[in-house]
Amino acid sequence: MFSGIVEEFAIVTKIRKYGENIDFTFKCSFTDELKIDQSVAHNGVCLTVVEIKDGTYTVTAMKETLDRSNLGLLSVGDKVNVERSMIMNGRLDGHIVQGHVDQTAKCVDMKDADGSTYFTFQYEASREMAQRGYFCVDKGSVTVNGVSLTVCEPTDNSFTVAIIPYTRDNTNFCDIQVGTVVNIEFDILGKYIARLRHFE
Repeated sequence: MFSGIVEEFAIVTKIRKYGENIDFTFKCSFTDELKIDQSVAHNGVCLTVVEIKDGTYTVTAMKETLDRSNLGLLSVGDKVNVERSMIMNGRLDGHIVQGHVDQTAKCVDMKDADGSTYFTFQYEASREMAQRGYFCVDKGSVTVNGVSLTVCEPTDNSFTVAIIPYTRDNTNFCDIQVGTVVNIEFDILGKYIARLRHFE
């Protein structure tokens, strides 16, 4: 379980493909604090640490994860937002994030907001997906590349978020441009409500 408050971005140092899986090796400031089997969110995707060596750590992504996320698009040197699992005796500064990315979205617009930046993302949408809770509501929560954000101006297949300078400088939002593919996780509360409607 995560909060969507990104700790920093890690740098991809190695990528190894085998079968339908990919091992990603990262370097970040808290590598030495990690343990094997620990969960870390990478661009919002919860992955298990399988190796720690020479100041780096490695995680494995399977086909299902690669199909639903942007991890398969990563290259060595890329920045990835990382967050360790939430400590349950602290404040929940973001919102409840599972680390289970639902799908990808594409940045279709960026606008300056006198210091901050509005990013608009578009995603594949259908009636069936909406019935599963894959949608956004105004002033609701959404996770973009692991960052907990508040939705504004949602449509059937898009939403806008406002990014303050601190967030842009300290996450990989600094590299997002029009055309960039990001991971999104819709609010789990909306998914449960959507599912409950099938039993009415």
